[in-house]
Amino acid sequence: MTTEQLYHVYLQHPVISTDTRKIIPDSIFFALKGDRFDANTFAEKALEAGAAYAVIDNAAYKKNDRCILVGDVLTRLQDLARHHRGQLNIPVIGLTGSNGKTTTKELINAVLAQRFKTHATFGNLNNHIGVPLTILAIDHRIEIAVIEMGANHQQEIELLCSIAQPTHGLITNIGKAHLEGFGGIAGVKKGKGELFDYIKTHNGMAFVSGDSPALLDMAEDRSLPAVIKYGTGKGNAISGELLENAPYLKLRWKVADGEYHITQSQLTGAYNLDNILAAICVGNYWGLSPDTVKAGIEGYAPQNNRSQIVKTTTNTLICDYYNANPSSMAVAIDNLDKLDAINKVLILGDMFELGDEATAEHAFIINKALAIPVNQRIFIGPDFYKHSELANATFYQTVEDAMDAFKVNPVLNATILVKGSRGMALERLLAFF
Repeated sequence: MTTEQLYHVYLQHPVISTDTRKIIPDSIFFALKGDRFDANTFAEKALEAGAAYAVIDNAAYKKNDRCILVGDVLTRLQDLARHHRGQLNIPVIGLTGSNGKTTTKELINAVLAQRFKTHATFGNLNNHIGVPLTILAIDHRIEIAVIEMGANHQQEIELLCSIAQPTHGLITNIGKAHLEGFGGIAGVKKGKGELFDYIKTHNGMAFVSGDSPALLDMAEDRSLPAVIKYGTGKGNAISGELLENAPYLKLRWKVADGEYHITQSQLTGAYNLDNILAAICVGNYWGLSPDTVKAGIEGYAPQNNRSQIVKTTTNTLICDYYNANPSSMAVAIDNLDKLDAINKVLILGDMFELGDEATAEHAFIINKALAIPVNQRIFIGPDFYKHSELANATFYQTVEDAMDAFKVNPVLNATILVKGSRGMALERLLAFF
């Protein structure tokens, strides 16, 4: 079956399922292969659970006419999404970056949703599977889409752009994320820059942080056709500054030479100022009034363990353990340093996907943590543990070791930053605070 033929089937059943445990009745099940399974083996189960059709790429599992055989299920899913995107005459904001992608996407969506019917990437479904699924969930009611794109190697953003076909682009920043896959910081810059390459080729528009020399250079090197800047300095379409971080961010901002507007957010972390200004810039570009933009920003409450404040009986936790890399870890440490709190505690878990840079980058973070005045510094994971000879800090090889220690010596009456890579699963520690 060709992509166009499959698209006619999709129009009759415009919901995609990829997990037989969560089959939506009358949907199309795509039998995607995983590292440990071949979903072709679940096709019949998906049909029994209520799927209208199952798309497979192994003829041995074509039990009836409701099984649609294709050459490769993943490729066909991407082609179907690409074809569907071609039928949509709406603006699509493509968003990538080393840090802050999901928060910025959520803020932009919260602002634009004040006026428009929007659709945004759910959670962080931002890869070669998540982006097609996000595109295929857009229906005729949607007026603007916000698509997050993640990558850990070259040409991945290029692929995702070919599917999402963004009319507008935003790169949050260039940092030390996925160094192993990208081949160093220069590789990160090149890989993320594939979004600007697409914008350039397709005569699109870019929103660029005027505070980032790297992003400004990337935009200038490509002679992007249209650039709108935001930041803390002069010469930006939107400029702003932080007024409070105690622990939630309060800022003031203005449009070009206009008057200032005060906005109180539900976000913590001074590093989120740039993300908020990006969302304000996008909202202003689409003609939203300052009051409408303000309502969107102030109404957004972070979730998914990204810069979340959680108050327990005895402690205030800054839960930022969805992900971590040297760049995001450094600004999180800086932010804790700036907070007005008496008893501060750092609990940091290993950072993943750093390749040959892992030893040096973990040492850098330890030294950065040692340079700020906090009451306790706790490092968890084998990469941090390699440096356990350093003084003025506590090291545990595993999260389980840390949990055992907290049972005996709990942390009390403190402001605690908990941050590490997703694979560390640091949320297991919360029961002890």
